[in-house]
Amino acid sequence: MKRATTWGALLTLAVSASLTWADAAQDRLPAGDLRFVNDVAQDGMAEVKLGQYAADHGTAAAVKDFGQRMVRDHTKANDELMALAKNKGVTPPADLGRHQAVVDRMTKLSGDGFDKSYASHMVGDHVAAIAMFRREAQNGQDADVKAWAAKTLPTLQEHLRMARDMATAVGAPVGGRRQGGAGAGASDSGANGANKGGVGK
Repeated sequence: MKRATTWGALLTLAVSASLTWADAAQDRLPAGDLRFVNDVAQDGMAEVKLGQYAADHGTAAAVKDFGQRMVRDHTKANDELMALAKNKGVTPPADLGRHQAVVDRMTKLSGDGFDKSYASHMVGDHVAAIAMFRREAQNGQDADVKAWAAKTLPTLQEHLRMARDMATAVGAPVGGRRQGGAGAGASDSGANGANKGGVGK
C-alpha cells in the first residue's frame, strides 16, 4: 500500500510539473503574438483542406489550379509556423476551430455552386488574412513572429490577386469581406495597402 501511495504521489508531481512547464512555455510569447500564431495555424489548416477539396472537386480549371496552389503554399507556411512555434515552446491548436463549420459547409457543395462559393470565400479570406498579417508585421512584439509575418505577407497578396481572378473567371462576387474568421470585415483598401514594402518569401 505504501509503494502504491508513493507511485501515486510521484505521478501527481510529474503531471503537475508537466502542466507548469506547458504554462510557462505559452508565456514565452506575448499574448498578441500567441493569438496570431494560433489563429494562423487554424486558418492555414483550413486553407489546405479547402484547397484539397477544390483541386479534387472543383469544376473550373481556375478553381482546381487555385486549390492546388493553396495546398502547396499553405502547407509550406504551416510547416514554417510549426517550426517557429516549436522553437518558442508553444503548441498551436490541432483542430480547425471556427473554420470547421466553413469547411463542413463548403465540402457539401459541388459543381458551379462550389466554384462560386469557394472563389468568393477565398477573396474575403485573403483580404482578412492580409490585414491580420499586416498588423502582426507592424505591431508584433516577438521579433521572430513579426519577421515571419512580414516575410509571408507578399505570398498572401499574390493569393488575393489570384483569388480575384478566379472569382471573375467563375462569375462569383469579388468583394473584400470574409465570411467569418479572424480579421473579418477587412477592407479591400487595407489589403491593397499591404502591397507596399512587403518582404519576399
